[in-house]
Amino acid sequence: MIKPYTAVGLIPTVRGIRKRADIGINIEHLGHLAKAAGWLSSLDLPVRLIAIPEGALQGFNDEVLDLDHVTFARECAIDIPGPETEALGKIAREFDAYVIAQAKARHPDFPERFFNVGFILDPKGKLILRHHKVAPLFPVEHSVVPHNVYDAWVAKYGNELDAFWPVVDTEIGRLGIMMANEGSYPENARALALNGAEVIYRGAYPHPAVGNGMFEIQSRARALDNNVYVVAPNMGTYYLHPEDNTPIDTFGGQSMVIDYKGRIVGEQRYGAGSTYVAGVVDIQALRDHRARAQWDNWMKDLPTELYQLLYRRPIYPKNLYLHRAPMKHAEYREEVIDRQIRLMHERGIWVKPEE
Repeated sequence: MIKPYTAVGLIPTVRGIRKRADIGINIEHLGHLAKAAGWLSSLDLPVRLIAIPEGALQGFNDEVLDLDHVTFARECAIDIPGPETEALGKIAREFDAYVIAQAKARHPDFPERFFNVGFILDPKGKLILRHHKVAPLFPVEHSVVPHNVYDAWVAKYGNELDAFWPVVDTEIGRLGIMMANEGSYPENARALALNGAEVIYRGAYPHPAVGNGMFEIQSRARALDNNVYVVAPNMGTYYLHPEDNTPIDTFGGQSMVIDYKGRIVGEQRYGAGSTYVAGVVDIQALRDHRARAQWDNWMKDLPTELYQLLYRRPIYPKNLYLHRAPMKHAEYREEVIDRQIRLMHERGIWVKPEE
């Protein structure tokens, strides 16, 4: 039996990078923050999971500054595994805990490209899972995702759940990753749950969407819909460059740990600094609920033959970056966003607003 344990989500201050070497200052900060968060949180139940939000290593300057994709891939993206994951492995070993984190990272099969990669380290610091983000912040994020290179991805990894939504079975439960905007689409959490996930990492999400309730509504709904725990640490304050003196709270706080019935079991509303969130995860209770509930263990009742009808006609274009680098913001809006809105109108799914 898996005993209840504490999951901690770090909420770090981060400095945007200009080059890969700049990541070191962020990792050093994460080490100090993990010590404070891990020590105090373990005064309740032992800390067995430490979640580090998206952006904590490199920031988001490739998106904020509309940087060239190839240049960022060469100068700022990391390799997984690599020195950065080894440094985070020290945190895992120190606390005998699993560590979930994220980075913009290169892929050996796609030269001069970078993906947004979530990864899990075991308590010995060993890499045990890699997840390539499937739903970026579409208007501005330059990361390549598997659907952008769909034909090549399927040829290499196949076309099953593990190719897009991997889950790893561990001594603290089955873990999966759903980063930031992935949580905006219920299919991603459902895919992880159908692949066996029991604890799903989700983070980070920007303000004003956080302040408007989107981050909380989505995260709690994904937990409830799929009877999973969601550990959702948001980012702390953001320095655009390493030498900047003025941090900005661009994320809005509201970090959460949510149980399998959508209840918040740990929260930290503050985000204008470096802090953390903690909550107890009870895998045995989750498994018991899934096994004995009659109604609200929802997935057993899925009429999958009906729901397949929803996705027969493609909407978003696949293979968008199979033969070219990702677009910058203005081109993406013209070539993709505007085209997708026209498609929804032309199919009669959406009604055009009156002019």
